[in-house]
Amino acid sequence: MTDANEGQQRQIQLRIDESKMTTGYANTIRTSTTQDEVVLDFGMNLPVQGQDGQAALLFAVSNRIVMNWQGAKRLAISLGQVIRQYEERHGEIPLQRAAGAAQSGDGPRLAD
Repeated sequence: MTDANEGQQRQIQLRIDESKMTTGYANTIRTSTTQDEVVLDFGMNLPVQGQDGQAALLFAVSNRIVMNWQGAKRLAISLGQVIRQYEERHGEIPLQRAAGAAQSGDGPRLAD
């Protein structure tokens, strides 16, 4: 004997509340992890003058998002899908920086 509902998917209505949402912009991200969570710091790399007069970057953190590992994996999958769709329509997104910007490896570093 089989259950009449077996094999059927239950649909759940999703309601989105944007009443407390804020919007920000970030051009860089820093990640750190614990055994239970992923921490994402979003912010802006801002050019500043270092103490020795050399050019430097200041990472101004504006938002911190803390997620569990399952949420982080869902985010990674979702971003991968969105980026793949964008690149299929518009071509590959280059990762090199604009002319005159700091070269790879010259960005802000975390203190030990």
